[in-house]
Amino acid sequence: MKFIAIVGTNATKSYNRKLLQFMSSHFANQAQIEVTEIKDIPLFCEDYEQTPQSVLDLAQKIEGADGVIFGTPEYDHDIPAALKSVIEWLSWKVHPLTKRPVMIVGASLGNLGTVQAQESLRRILDSPGLGSFVLPGFQFLLGRAESAFDEKGNLLDPGTISWLEQCFNGFIHYASALEKLQSAQKAQIKTPSISHSLDPQLKKQEAKSAFQALDEIDTTTGASETADMSFEEANGINFVLDDDTEFNLPDDPINTLETTTSPKVAPEPPVLVYTEDALTSASQTEPPKKSAPIPAVDTTTGASES
Repeated sequence: MKFIAIVGTNATKSYNRKLLQFMSSHFANQAQIEVTEIKDIPLFCEDYEQTPQSVLDLAQKIEGADGVIFGTPEYDHDIPAALKSVIEWLSWKVHPLTKRPVMIVGASLGNLGTVQAQESLRRILDSPGLGSFVLPGFQFLLGRAESAFDEKGNLLDPGTISWLEQCFNGFIHYASALEKLQSAQKAQIKTPSISHSLDPQLKKQEAKSAFQALDEIDTTTGASETADMSFEEANGINFVLDDDTEFNLPDDPINTLETTTSPKVAPEPPVLVYTEDALTSASQTEPPKKSAPIPAVDTTTGASES
């Protein structure tokens, strides 16, 4: 299989670049992994009359691959602006990530790896205009990345390597399964069965597949403010309630939220009885001990990999 691994930063020094390069070498016998940079892609802006050639080149690589691997840093609890900009380009006029298998990995200087950046990227890739198939059930988070590699760029910890291998094997199976389903759908559409010619209704039923709904993914609500339809129009939403709208419950007793049954009353807390002995004992207690000093806040996980 062939995968495109996207370095999710435009920085010269990146542990995520190291991680993707290690994956390309370590899994060479299982798949071809091409590490791709985004540092030459301009900031997304709809003022462009045409999509930049650098974006089209990246889109062509993605369309020619069996899946995409994103290696994202974590800047201020999110993905870098450079990576977000690239994804916006890929959801504007070209949509190569739609129905594309995606694996997310990440390395950072902190203990938690890139957990919040990965969750953010997963949510972004699930948005209208993208609709990627992100690998479920596996999450590779590399913390303390500055001490995770040797001088040759190889991961040092055997347990970390073992988990990365499990995640990647899961991605291969995931991408293979999706490819088989999509191929079966295409074959079903191109080669109708005998029953199709006999019963038009049966033909309509058999044409349905697991990916039929995804063939109609709305791409009018991606990275654009100039689409012909608004998000509400594109998704059939006809009613929007804003903060200034008064909303009254219907008078119909069937639809009202009120019920004829009496509301449940929470039990009252037990009454505390203070005796003289207790008050005397409390007055003779030792003064409270000084609390431990608050540990220093970790500032190694901001917008930096170095």
